[in-house]
Amino acid sequence: MVPPQPSIEILGIQVNEPVTTLTDLIVSAVCFYAFVKLNKIAEKTPLHQYLKYYFLSMGMATAIGGIIGHGFFYLFSFYWKLPGWWTSMVAINLIERAVIEYARKWVKPKTARFFAILNIIELITFMTLTFTTLNFLFVEIHSTYGLLLFVASFSTFIYIKTKSKGSKFFLFAVLFAAISALFFMNEWSLHIWFNYLDISHTLMAVSAFLFYKGAREIILETREINLKI
Repeated sequence: MVPPQPSIEILGIQVNEPVTTLTDLIVSAVCFYAFVKLNKIAEKTPLHQYLKYYFLSMGMATAIGGIIGHGFFYLFSFYWKLPGWWTSMVAINLIERAVIEYARKWVKPKTARFFAILNIIELITFMTLTFTTLNFLFVEIHSTYGLLLFVASFSTFIYIKTKSKGSKFFLFAVLFAAISALFFMNEWSLHIWFNYLDISHTLMAVSAFLFYKGAREIILETREINLKI
């Protein structure tokens, strides 16, 4: 097992787990870039809102995780991990709602309504469990559940129906997220300065960029469909 990264000092300021902090911020930068780019698309549909705010929320979550959860955690109590954890759960909730919204054209209204309600119940349940236990495991379960059950399943369904390029990007994004989770859960590290957290974050950055490519395609595809109606 690779030992924890040593702290470094920058201008007399202690930074813990510096590479882990940096890779978290790289994920954040990709997400904020995606939010800015999607925000420039002149759409006011619920689908567009869910997708762009997914990136804003995930960018905030990884920034909080990098700065408070890793780099400067010695200045905070353990409860300060909750804002980053909860924000990431809201982000997953938003992308779940996005794929439900995107699938509405091809599923029965009752089916879409059921999953939309389940989406809210799931978020409240896992946020409560995380708060009462302070266990990151529930954040992992929520993310896995959301990406596999909702995002991958709905994206597969839509891709089979329409050969949507956006859904294809989403499936590749989920694949990279799953590989990232494998490195995290098994603590597979290459070096003290590039451990399992750093590898996981790097793969998350790739996943985030693929989600951006997919989100852009889905928004444009939906616009084209709506123009034809």
